[in-house]
Amino acid sequence: MKNYIKISKPIKPFNKSLAIEGDKSLSIRWALLASQAKGKSTCVNILKSEDVINTLKCLKKLGIRYRLSKNSCDIIGNGMNGFKYKNGIILDAGNSGTLGRLILGLLVHSKKKVLIKGDQSLSQRDFRRITSPLEKFGAKFKTNSGKLPISISGTKFPKPIRYNELKGSAQCKSSVMLAALNTKGTTIIKAKKSRNHSEILFKYLKLLINIKKNKSFDYIKITGGKNISPFNYKIPSDISSCAFFIVLTILSKNSKLKLKNVNINHTRTGVLQILRLMGASIKVKNKKIYRGESVADLIIKSEGSIKPINSPIKLNSSAIDEFLLIFLVAAKANGISNFKNLSELNQKESPRLLWGSKILNKMGIKTIVTASSIKIYGNPNIKIKKDIIIKKFMKDHRVFMTSVIAALCFGGNWKISDKDSIKTSFPSFMSKIKSLGANFSSMT
Repeated sequence: MKNYIKISKPIKPFNKSLAIEGDKSLSIRWALLASQAKGKSTCVNILKSEDVINTLKCLKKLGIRYRLSKNSCDIIGNGMNGFKYKNGIILDAGNSGTLGRLILGLLVHSKKKVLIKGDQSLSQRDFRRITSPLEKFGAKFKTNSGKLPISISGTKFPKPIRYNELKGSAQCKSSVMLAALNTKGTTIIKAKKSRNHSEILFKYLKLLINIKKNKSFDYIKITGGKNISPFNYKIPSDISSCAFFIVLTILSKNSKLKLKNVNINHTRTGVLQILRLMGASIKVKNKKIYRGESVADLIIKSEGSIKPINSPIKLNSSAIDEFLLIFLVAAKANGISNFKNLSELNQKESPRLLWGSKILNKMGIKTIVTASSIKIYGNPNIKIKKDIIIKKFMKDHRVFMTSVIAALCFGGNWKISDKDSIKTSFPSFMSKIKSLGANFSSMT
């Protein structure tokens, strides 16, 4: 077993301040929209993870120039539908479902054939949920039983569509929104509540978008044909990355942490709401609005006992990437916690609902798991003294990082494989952990 870390000591109490890298969702969306602007757009604090780097590499293959420096990224866009490339090129989305699905929306209008491929994990995920609506615009696809690799041939005469997005997938919604940008007429989307970064960016760029909301769905109308002006952007910290340190602080003794300039978009803060319901101390300071996004500092303290929860289903979509961590907190609750309607977790890089249960079971925590739910029997006195090995999780970066947090909070001798998986979303994760005082050994 190579490329792993070993952790055998819980982290000591800490009182620190951290600045976390830029939001991955916003980094990818900025790059894709900047590619459609005419001229130079500049981004500060772009996340330099594999998912974002793969986005830039794909855009380069499509004829878009970029320059990535230590503190910023410039993209020289060719205007709407301005991709220039040879027929039959291959784009590698790596591990990124966001890139793989969103870029298909931009390719709906280009007649030259493009092949999209991905790594082993991404190649097992369902792409029919996005190829089906994009076919209605006029694009043609050849797929591997609905999975990658996928060949797309666009059309010169796309038609606006009506689309019902019923799974709460921001990726599918955003892909259709991007396809609608250069489609004459008005595309109408009925979308189950999910992340709204694309809608906020569309509004900031003064694109022709109209949104009406009710309790469960957003009704989005996009009229295509308006050009995008070059734009500059400073990306706030990613709350999904911050969540690892929030939970580390909550589960550690006598600790306090300040996280600076965090994106607290309401479609992403389900993790904060759920953890507060469980008794966590999380305060929001210095809140402001930047380019339509809510940004603030977060102050977290480890105090009080953890309460069990019947997690509100309405918060699922706004916490979908953080449930593995929430499960760790539930493991220390004084009682039984219930989480339902989470089948979407198994549409991620690995079957995360199953992996959440596996990690807890290895820790000695009883769970009952189904295809869409998990019941966790918490133990407030949990203290691990045995050896635990985490491997064969399809190199899912969130499984790796969640296991690290568990090891640092609960004790035991942990051996966690595929440490390079963090390059997908959070390359500096281990250095940030070390800066808080964590001890670990790394093997290659």
